[in-house]
Amino acid sequence: MLSKLIDRIRLPFRKEKELFSAIYAITGVYPKNIKYYKLALMHKSIMRKEKGKPLNNERLEYLGDAILDAVVGDIVFRRFEGKGEGFLTNARSKIVQRDTLNQLAEKMGITQLIVSNSHASSHNNYMGGNAFEALVGALYLDKGYQACMTFMNDRILKEYLNLEKIAYTEVNFKSKLIEWCQKNRINVEYKLLQQGKDMTGSPKFCYQVVMEGVSCSKGSGYSKKESQQEASKLTLSRLRKEPQLVRAIFNAKGEKTKQEENPVASLPVLESKEEVFDETTDMTPKDKESKGNDSSTNNESSKPNKKKGKNGTGPKDEFDLSDLQIKNEQQSREDIIAAAEQAAFNGEETTGGR
Repeated sequence: MLSKLIDRIRLPFRKEKELFSAIYAITGVYPKNIKYYKLALMHKSIMRKEKGKPLNNERLEYLGDAILDAVVGDIVFRRFEGKGEGFLTNARSKIVQRDTLNQLAEKMGITQLIVSNSHASSHNNYMGGNAFEALVGALYLDKGYQACMTFMNDRILKEYLNLEKIAYTEVNFKSKLIEWCQKNRINVEYKLLQQGKDMTGSPKFCYQVVMEGVSCSKGSGYSKKESQQEASKLTLSRLRKEPQLVRAIFNAKGEKTKQEENPVASLPVLESKEEVFDETTDMTPKDKESKGNDSSTNNESSKPNKKKGKNGTGPKDEFDLSDLQIKNEQQSREDIIAAAEQAAFNGEETTGGR
């Protein structure tokens, strides 16, 4: 009985001692106030409260996020002298983004220390990255700003991340794809294929990249941003490996451009016009035949408003489209019609001279 009681007393102490060692292995310093670090590793899914207040790492995550922005911004500013604001902002964002922090938490063993409900860790929801930020917040409260700077410089950038490589490597696949499309004047859109929830009730999305109407790769994720990034990444890979996909996109673009530049494919041909309209009236050929040749001739001579050819005599030009009222047409369309009228008239004069 006494030995069991001693074991129960030693157990919390042993766990706390193990946590001390784990925090030292991660940060390189021994904690002064272990409560900060315990709270940093406590996920909101466990639903614990103390004096009516929730016990989780959300507040420390908020603080750590702000400290990380300041620390990494300071490091990037000093490391890349002469670089512009856009480059510095992009380099910082690559380090503090959830994907990078989640990978760091996994490699450093932070994810294994998180206390959470089993359902909360069933998929990649950046729990490790959030805990990493909370741990930075705990380190700031326990040791101060300089300790956070040393942690990022001596532990993260020297052992885990290559700052130069990250700064000069493009990891925003969606941004890279959109930039390529803009340079080549290609229309791109992200089509939502599916939106629902997985077995644990977490939201899930599926997007597909569509360029000039050509369906490209699909991507799934637990957020719209994540699924679109995945779809962009797979599409970029296909564009490099599949020249037939590039050809299909540019062919679709060419067809669309051709339709926009030439809204009317061709002018009415002689055969189509004769089947529908008579040269002298708006009657169909059947109606004209029923009237008879004499009637038709009398109508021609009796109509005072009948249009003549360009020389004042002869039948109306069969390519004359002046009776069709066209509103708001571009000048190029009028030029085409005028050219067709002139060509028809010239052909009629040549025929009559033979």
